[in-house]
Amino acid sequence: MHNLIKTVLITGASSGIGKETAIYFAKKGWNVAATMRNIHNINVCDIKNIKKFVLDVNDEKSIKLAIEKTIEKFGQIDVIVNNAGYAAAGAFECASTEQIKKQFDVNVFGLMNVTRAILPYFRERMQGTIINLASVAGHAAFPSFSLYNATKYAVVGYSEALQYELRQFNIKVKIVEPGPIKTDFYNRSMDVLKNPEIKAYDTYINPAMIKMNKMGMNGLAPVEVSKTIFRAANSSSYKIHYPVAFQAKALIAFSNVVPGKIFRGIVQMAMK
Repeated sequence: MHNLIKTVLITGASSGIGKETAIYFAKKGWNVAATMRNIHNINVCDIKNIKKFVLDVNDEKSIKLAIEKTIEKFGQIDVIVNNAGYAAAGAFECASTEQIKKQFDVNVFGLMNVTRAILPYFRERMQGTIINLASVAGHAAFPSFSLYNATKYAVVGYSEALQYELRQFNIKVKIVEPGPIKTDFYNRSMDVLKNPEIKAYDTYINPAMIKMNKMGMNGLAPVEVSKTIFRAANSSSYKIHYPVAFQAKALIAFSNVVPGKIFRGIVQMAMK
């Protein structure tokens, strides 16, 4: 018998969107498994129905254990929110092999690790919802974010294909797509791609990154993303795309309607 109170497991809940979403769901009456690599870094346990668990998206044992402990604590898991992620930004040529690998390990392979771990449980229950955090950067590319763009395009393609496989089990796949959000994503969380031996990109990349960071600092509050995630989690439909607020909806629609050459020209001009 399923509990009346639903349970959500959120990855990357130590800060930003993940932390805000954990608090938002808890205040709405959900049980929340707030997962993160270091549970001592954050205090979200003032709310009684939030429980912190260690989970590293690149450690399959920690994923399995976090899922087991969540079910043991709350009786079930109804929704997984694959939120953990970060951005590497700068000229691609300056990226090290390690930086390229880390960008995909966290944003793509980590998300897949968590999804694969929860699927046997969701299939057995014949229900469940997987919410993947993508971005407007999964629809439109931006200067200095080639690696990040690549991962978000991957998340969108993966999610769209996965939903066909899982529909027979009544498992829903949702993609939440924020635009610029006012979090530490643009400073503490960002990995800047630098190579002291390569200066050729500086006159273009440096101003572009300043403008992208400014857009982020003037972006929406993280709670706006939390509201969209909550709406996706409660939806009984198989709708897959959930742009966050008018900002993201307009940008995605614009990038889809305007010819690519014109769109790229507008972005190029905006970064000068």
